[in-house]
Amino acid sequence: MTDTIELPIVEDELALLNDWVGFDHQNIIELGCGAAKLSRDLLKRYPGCRVTGLEVDSIQHEKNLQNPQDGLTFLAAGAQEIPFPDATFDLAIMLKSLHHVPGDLMRPALEEIARVVRPGGLLYVSEPVYAGALNAVTSIYNEERVVRIEAQRALDAAIASEKWSQVDELRFDSTSFYKNFEDYEKKHMRATFRENNFTPETIERVRAAFAPHCGPDGVTFRRPQHTRLLRRA
Repeated sequence: MTDTIELPIVEDELALLNDWVGFDHQNIIELGCGAAKLSRDLLKRYPGCRVTGLEVDSIQHEKNLQNPQDGLTFLAAGAQEIPFPDATFDLAIMLKSLHHVPGDLMRPALEEIARVVRPGGLLYVSEPVYAGALNAVTSIYNEERVVRIEAQRALDAAIASEKWSQVDELRFDSTSFYKNFEDYEKKHMRATFRENNFTPETIERVRAAFAPHCGPDGVTFRRPQHTRLLRRA
């Protein structure tokens, strides 16, 4: 029998990023920022930094604009076409967002990020691994095996191109807690960037897959992640 290697749990990915980068007045871009939780928390802890958050989901972008914060700027744009001059940023962040870039645009996006990051600057990419009990539930309506593989291949190709070199990487588990299925459904199935026209049959299939994991006090899933830190050549 082969022993299963249990990954460390990392709950505060911003602390991990700071350990690697050491925040000190950097000019940062977050690509696919979503609700920009990481960027907002970053500026609260390290107010000397500046962050630009790019988001392609128009609904989420409007919500971001309605919730301004000192040091944080929002733009509607994708990673494959960044509206800034060469060598503008010290650090780029992609937090669970590279696999959302269309497959044929992943490699061009990493080239575009290399353009706007200064020589010697850094790129932090954190991607979910296609594994785990929560992934089995989510894949019923959102199958991401191919795009997650493509994201890692795009990173490998970027390193092979010598525009980026890998500084470090870490595989770890994060955790997600849900009070019940309705809590899960709201957070995952009703996101603004997702088509929400699920049939009743699909919802019941997801509910049935979720139910065995959830007790009266809810459920905490472990979610495997793969994080890489790259340096601009």
